[in-house]
Amino acid sequence: MTSPQDHYTPEQQQALDHVKQAEKVASDIPGISPDIQLRPIRKVAVIGAGTMGGGIAMNYANAGIPVVMLELKQEALDKGLDIIRKNYQRTVSKGKLSQEEMDQRMALLSGTLSYDDLGDVDLVIEAVFESMNVKKQVFGTLDKVCKPGAILASNTSTLDVDEIAASTNRPQDVIGLHFFSPANVMRLLEIVRGEKTADDVLATCLDMAKTIKKVAVVSGVCFGFIGNRMLEPYAREAHRLILEGATPAQVDGVMTSTGLAMGVLSMYDLAGIDVGYLVRESRRDEISQDPGYCKLADELYHLGRYGQKTGRGFYIYEDREKKEDPEVLELAQKIATDLGIERREISNEEIHDRCLYMLINEGIQILDEGIALRSGDIDLVWINGYGFPAWLGGPMHYAEQIGLEKILDTIRHYRDTLGDYGTMWFEPAPLLEKLVAEGKTKIEKV
Repeated sequence: MTSPQDHYTPEQQQALDHVKQAEKVASDIPGISPDIQLRPIRKVAVIGAGTMGGGIAMNYANAGIPVVMLELKQEALDKGLDIIRKNYQRTVSKGKLSQEEMDQRMALLSGTLSYDDLGDVDLVIEAVFESMNVKKQVFGTLDKVCKPGAILASNTSTLDVDEIAASTNRPQDVIGLHFFSPANVMRLLEIVRGEKTADDVLATCLDMAKTIKKVAVVSGVCFGFIGNRMLEPYAREAHRLILEGATPAQVDGVMTSTGLAMGVLSMYDLAGIDVGYLVRESRRDEISQDPGYCKLADELYHLGRYGQKTGRGFYIYEDREKKEDPEVLELAQKIATDLGIERREISNEEIHDRCLYMLINEGIQILDEGIALRSGDIDLVWINGYGFPAWLGGPMHYAEQIGLEKILDTIRHYRDTLGDYGTMWFEPAPLLEKLVAEGKTKIEKV
């Protein structure tokens, strides 16, 4: 968002004002007093010195808080600290940080191979492999070594925080702190409140988010929380539309022309097709009724095409240039033939409506379930974590501008015209139907 303020249309300015107001109220949590006693955060530990762990650690060093990073092997620890050093050196070379400031921040970072060195930390953030068994082992160990009152946080992006908390004898001290990659750059922090998370733990984490300059949004516990749960139907439609006849460039082009920072298929190439595959592997029971579900991405995974990191994914990457790949279109055609999916010309309007209206529909369902407290919270997640343009106000505000009745009618249209696939996936959120029936124009719980 680079254009000067006076170049915005009145609608865009209204959207930006909505975002500002949403940021103001995001940390107001019903039932938690603003005077609640906070827990002190004087020292932090991060479990895992990979890309995510290192990025998380930088946030605290930047705020002047000492951080100890734990790894299982010295080589991994050295590599993690070296990447942080290089990140800071890059900032120094751009003139955005002095050498003295870099030295001060690096001095706040230390490493260890032993959990026994975490006995004095006030907050520990686990950033290990996205596997429930691995995370339970980590939390079982933290439960033994961390002092009473230490906050135990998981950076999980999809897993059940309550199940993780149950692997400890202090579930009241467990919370989800879902940072977005790269964690030292992205502003969003999803704070996941478990069923037993203590009020002062939640309040402390909200306060701490301001210290490390994050936009914090509180989410309840469910698959994918707010952001990744909404990403699922959005990505599902993008993948399906390619089987039906669209191209990755067309799908992504519709999203970027709407104003999103990146198309969803380019985003999968950036994040790693292997990462998406592992998430689907953990949910095969929920998606098994749809044989075409992200089938193209599954095939790319089996071909070792993980996206940018391997030079090939939905696109070909050569010398920082992204090119369309005819092999992907041939593969899509073959999958469609095998599954009996009729291919046709897909309009840009259909791509826009199927991807974004299903994203919006899921957001409305999340609000209705109480996973998100407010529609503005959902907007903040998608603006700060997924590149939705602030000048559209986020997906919920955008939906209000389009008109809730139009969105409902379009979802019903695709439910009725896409055969079994439409019946399977195009189910309007009951709250959306209720809001339209009552003539409401704003998205709110009723």
